[in-house]
Amino acid sequence: MSTRHALLKLLADGAFHSGPVLGERLGVSRAAVNKAIQSLVESGADIHRVSGRGYRLGEPFVPLSEAQIRALLAERQVLADVEIFDEVDSTNQQLLHTPELSSGRVCLAEAQSAGRGRRGRGWVATACHNILMSMSWRFETGPAGLAGLSLAAGVAVLRALEEFGVRDAGLKWPNDILRGGRKLAGLLIDLRGEASGPSLVVLGLGLNVHLAPHDAALIDQPWISLRDSLPAPVDRNRLAGLLILHLHEMFRGFERTGFEAFRAEWERRHLYAGQPVRLQSGHEDVFGTVAGIDAQGGLRVQLVGGELRTFHSGDVSLRALHGTA
Repeated sequence: MSTRHALLKLLADGAFHSGPVLGERLGVSRAAVNKAIQSLVESGADIHRVSGRGYRLGEPFVPLSEAQIRALLAERQVLADVEIFDEVDSTNQQLLHTPELSSGRVCLAEAQSAGRGRRGRGWVATACHNILMSMSWRFETGPAGLAGLSLAAGVAVLRALEEFGVRDAGLKWPNDILRGGRKLAGLLIDLRGEASGPSLVVLGLGLNVHLAPHDAALIDQPWISLRDSLPAPVDRNRLAGLLILHLHEMFRGFERTGFEAFRAEWERRHLYAGQPVRLQSGHEDVFGTVAGIDAQGGLRVQLVGGELRTFHSGDVSLRALHGTA
């Protein structure tokens, strides 16, 4: 465990801890404590310093725990290689840089320095308070056989949230999870492989549990976090474990049947089903009504002029006709 990670665990209770005491408990010098504090602050951690009292986190948290997550997985007889980092550039990149990547490997991080969202956007997340996670899976098929995978992953995330107690979230094509019309989570897939296979998928998930005001101000779209509406503190370890369980189940099911087994459920959970929408495709704005999805996960839209067109996730951005979600 790095000094930074160990220091975060000591500060997790939200109480004040003096520099000398922190150094003694960590077995490092006061200078090393100061260096670790500065590094954490640069990573986005909200650490307050008060002369004569020491350091404390602006918001206490429960650190992610490999032991707790693995215990939950073991209860459900799921094997996954789970590794937790205090900071990475992005959890997807962390896995992509891993030699001999196999199915079921999971990377979780307390913070990301270069988290990515869809269409090249950054992913904003307050350090130590959210779910930043990626899982790898190896398929024997080529990339063409994986159409609809990100949509199937959205179904898996909703199943995990419902088991956790969140029953009012829904899907926005192609890979967002919304709650109350605002973005709760997003999915991002990195794919490597030859046309004939095999393929390696790294699926990234960012889920808002709690965002500090200074981070929230950086987000340019309506958003929501679990902390905003759940009556009890969010157990991130249980939530992470449930997400891993349901994503693992999804990957295994997709191996057998592809997207077809998830298509009907995705359609039921699509918040924009039958709704008027505006699609931004390059420099073109297209208006119409959502008419479902095809077997590959493409969005079918009945255009205002009557034409039925299918759009694919790489080339459009979907918006409600009278909103910004």
